[in-house]
Amino acid sequence: MKILSQLYEGKAKRVYETDQPDVVMVEYKDDATAFNGQKKGTIAGKGVINNRMTNHLMRMLERNGIPTHFLEEISGNETLVKKVSIIPLEVIVRNVAAGSLSRRLGLPEGTELRRTVLEYCYKNDELGDPMVNEYHIAAMGWATDSQMAMIADYAQRINDLLRRYLRERDVELIDFKLEFGLTADGTLVLADEISPDTCRFWDSKTHEKLDKDRFRRDLGGVEEAYQEMNRRIMGE
Repeated sequence: MKILSQLYEGKAKRVYETDQPDVVMVEYKDDATAFNGQKKGTIAGKGVINNRMTNHLMRMLERNGIPTHFLEEISGNETLVKKVSIIPLEVIVRNVAAGSLSRRLGLPEGTELRRTVLEYCYKNDELGDPMVNEYHIAAMGWATDSQMAMIADYAQRINDLLRRYLRERDVELIDFKLEFGLTADGTLVLADEISPDTCRFWDSKTHEKLDKDRFRRDLGGVEEAYQEMNRRIMGE
């Protein structure tokens, strides 16, 4: 397969077209951003860790009936994926109060929620990714009611699978962000990534943060946290 020109560059990845119209290549970067790009930096080795961890977890989800965009890992930080039309929503799955939920509702971080919470945000950096609900989504035509029902079902199933998988590795899944897209034939699939960039991972016993919050909050030990998650998930 031949890699052609760059289609897009985001905060954490570059996307390239290939000589197959329904396949693109994703290149993961070491660049790190927070607060919708207001804070910028570099996390050494992040691109390779996020790429390989995402692919590993997506393969696990595929085995358990969750369709994804993953096709083939071709290098440490490069992967071939199905070309999708991204639904412009961030799907936030919350098991424990942290981050913006703690601030909005006045809940101490670490408060166990009585049930999993799903939130939706409109993907727009200029607007600060505002929170929206199903009525906004339907009114704007971002997704159909049936697509939203499928997204909610997939999100809950992904949460159950990831929590079980991570619990065996002494990691608590606090919350995480998902994105979904439509393939050329209209199939809804999980896209983007599953990594310390998009998830809050805490050590099950010590509650030590093992994710990008260490970068966001200037906690130090950022590279070490990513490496530790890589060791627990990939066994490396």
